[in-house]
Amino acid sequence: MRVSFFITGLLSLAAMLTSTRGYTQRLEDVKISLRLNHASMTEALRAIESKTPFKFLARAEDVEPLRDITLTVKDQPVADVLPTLFKGRHLQYKQVGVNIILKKATSNIEGGDNDAMPVKFKAAVKFAVSGTVRSAGTGETVLGATIRIGEPSAGTVTNEYGFYSLTLPSGRSYRMTVSAVRFKTRELEFTLTSDLVQNIKMEEEVKDLQQVTVTASSSGRSLQSPQMGLEKLNIREANKIPVIFGEKDILKTIQLLPGIKSAGDGNSGFYVRGGAADQNLILLDEAVVYNPSHLLGFFSTFNSDAIKNIDVYKGGMPAQYGGRLSSVVDVKMNDGNNKTYGVNGGIGLISSRLTAEGPIQPDKSSFLVSGRRTYADVFLKLSSDSNVNKSRLYFYDLNAKANYSFGDKDRLYLSGYFGRDVLAQGNTVGINWGNTTATLRWNHLFNTRLFSNTSLIYSNYDYKIHINQDGNNFDIFSQIRDWNLKEALQWYVSSKNTVSVGLDAIFHTIRPGEITANGADAGVNSIALQRRYSLESSVYATDTWKASDRFSLTYGLRVSAFSVLGKGDYYEFNANGQVIDTLHYRSGQVVKTYVNPEPRIAVSYQLNPTTSLKASYVRNTQNLHLISNSTTNSPTDKWVANTNVIKPEISDQWALGYYKNLAENKYELTVETYYKTMQNQIDYRNGANIFTNKPIESELLFGRGRAYGIEWLLRKKIGRLTGWVSYTLSKTERQINGINNDRWYNARQDRTHDIAIVGIYEINKKWSFSADWVFYTGDAVTFPNGKYRVGGDVYFYYTNRNAYRMPNYHRLDFSFTKQLKKTRRFSSELVFGVYNAYGRKNAYQIDFRQGKADPNITEAVQTSLFSFVPSISYNFKF
Repeated sequence: MRVSFFITGLLSLAAMLTSTRGYTQRLEDVKISLRLNHASMTEALRAIESKTPFKFLARAEDVEPLRDITLTVKDQPVADVLPTLFKGRHLQYKQVGVNIILKKATSNIEGGDNDAMPVKFKAAVKFAVSGTVRSAGTGETVLGATIRIGEPSAGTVTNEYGFYSLTLPSGRSYRMTVSAVRFKTRELEFTLTSDLVQNIKMEEEVKDLQQVTVTASSSGRSLQSPQMGLEKLNIREANKIPVIFGEKDILKTIQLLPGIKSAGDGNSGFYVRGGAADQNLILLDEAVVYNPSHLLGFFSTFNSDAIKNIDVYKGGMPAQYGGRLSSVVDVKMNDGNNKTYGVNGGIGLISSRLTAEGPIQPDKSSFLVSGRRTYADVFLKLSSDSNVNKSRLYFYDLNAKANYSFGDKDRLYLSGYFGRDVLAQGNTVGINWGNTTATLRWNHLFNTRLFSNTSLIYSNYDYKIHINQDGNNFDIFSQIRDWNLKEALQWYVSSKNTVSVGLDAIFHTIRPGEITANGADAGVNSIALQRRYSLESSVYATDTWKASDRFSLTYGLRVSAFSVLGKGDYYEFNANGQVIDTLHYRSGQVVKTYVNPEPRIAVSYQLNPTTSLKASYVRNTQNLHLISNSTTNSPTDKWVANTNVIKPEISDQWALGYYKNLAENKYELTVETYYKTMQNQIDYRNGANIFTNKPIESELLFGRGRAYGIEWLLRKKIGRLTGWVSYTLSKTERQINGINNDRWYNARQDRTHDIAIVGIYEINKKWSFSADWVFYTGDAVTFPNGKYRVGGDVYFYYTNRNAYRMPNYHRLDFSFTKQLKKTRRFSSELVFGVYNAYGRKNAYQIDFRQGKADPNITEAVQTSLFSFVPSISYNFKF
């Protein structure tokens, strides 16, 4: 018999949870034969447990003193045996599921009778077990770790700060199982008699060759969780996937997942479920990164050596996220090892990187510093051409983080990112651009059920262009800068309910463009476009409710408000984009405020242990917009905020999903379909020029959009060969009066088919091989329909926008990794890779020109960037 110490009414809730499974038998329906001769009550109950499906729960002091029991029954219902066994011994009982709860007859039992009979107990007292899950080796918090209690069935996952909380009936012992990707599963036992803090340290798992597991999404694809459209990227496995120049790049890796499309050959930009590139919210330790790429998009700003975790939400994002229509890419930096000091890095053909981390005060605080720099400019200096050796071409980025624990309830984090690109030809012409972010975060635990995160965040993106030629000498500067205050609370109400509430306020300053003349003979006049100020704020509340073992629900509401602030001039326009009135506002005066409710709901129903269905609806609002009329992202693209004319973009997305684990969880099949409508979409008037001193609104048109599609993902998670196959079938359109005769037309990011095949093969302990193959339909583009002459000059004639297609794109990449040395203190490896292995000349852009031999003929000229790019890099860690 399992004897547990528990207070009055212990485990009635737990037993009820067991009974909901639908397999519980009645005491009247189970018959038993039993022979007891001077036995104790403990021995009697064990004998009944061995012959029936029932289990007894009792306090030791209620049953252990009862002895000298003699009883013989043959083929009698348990319902008749128990009253005989308990009669005169002041025990009463209640069946709840497969459990039979025993209690000494006292006033706490409704009925007050001392006869052995079924009774009702008072409601069980419940307490919370909570804590933080960390790596035993580094002290890093473990995000998304799964916490499970076997009986009664209950579970949760750690939040983005490694914290968990479970509310359970008190007075008995529990067995807790903790599991996470890359860590050994842990089992702990504890007795819950009051609120309990149970911090957990997990050992990293060294898997043998046959047990290699690769998961780009772990808890994100939980069959029980209502969350849809979530991809959780594991950094260690993502680093094995080949990319251009051999540079590890998380933004290129996520482009291999369904519903996420590359913005171009070798480009870090991406489109999600029909959204434009600016409709992705990209966060680094909660700070917005406005331009997440280096060298015109060929590298991302994220140095994977400094990154711990990436969550990508393609739809149904939780209520704490807002401000973009299509997706959220939430990147978390490593905290730093608070146990030992360590250094790791790599040397490649294009760049090198170095990371150092260690404790400031062991087990209490730590730091991390990670840097990366390219060195193409070093080789340029070797040229004998003065125009080349004086040129500059490089980027760098620096990640830094520190944290300090003030005890079990408080922890302070300070993190920052600093990155810059420099492209220049001597002192003649040049451009540099970059991001700066800083996050000060305070985690506080009010009690075992209430967790708080308070953040003060700074984000800045700017670019500067220098011109000194043809008698002109001036600089152009543009900037977007944010100050952000966030407060988030997570309340673990019970094992069935988790409530999150919070508020968010961002003060935006946008400097759209300033020209500064360098000297009296600069050739131009200094000019500054009006700065724009705005306050973006929101409040939200959401509840995740596990209604039963099969049905779960998340529902919430986010309310956003965007206030356009003075000082400055704002304009009213006629249908042709001409200014008809100018409105003047003082500093701090409110020009206009937009308020938008953003409801969201997601449900999941588990059909059986390996299959579930999910559905979701979410509304999102976007108040900042990227203005660009080029086919690729440019550092000089303009960010603009809402004005009295530019309204918030709004999207409504419905999604339905089917999820199946196959072959004893070795394979994972996911199918999601979605339909999204969009309001206040922005496009350009025909012949628009965004680089103008005129108000930008005069160049814009506004309308609606729609996107719909279906996504398949089949993933193999276990064995020597791991990887996935993804396929997306989709359509994205816009309808804006003034474009294509007011008819629906293809959005620039529209693609019909998108396929990716990814494989990682562990050859032996020293060698591994990885490869990916991608195919997608050519982008929608605008080509000329004809040409005409004016005064001897030839002009091309354009009619329908985005009515043509670029050629289809496909490419194969592969890489080999050779483990050179691996000891307890030092490891190193060589990575050999090839990007575009069969040399496909994919079109980067297509231009049109008059034929050189015959001016009456129009020639299409294709530009291809990368046909065959080998790479080699050396990585080390000590």
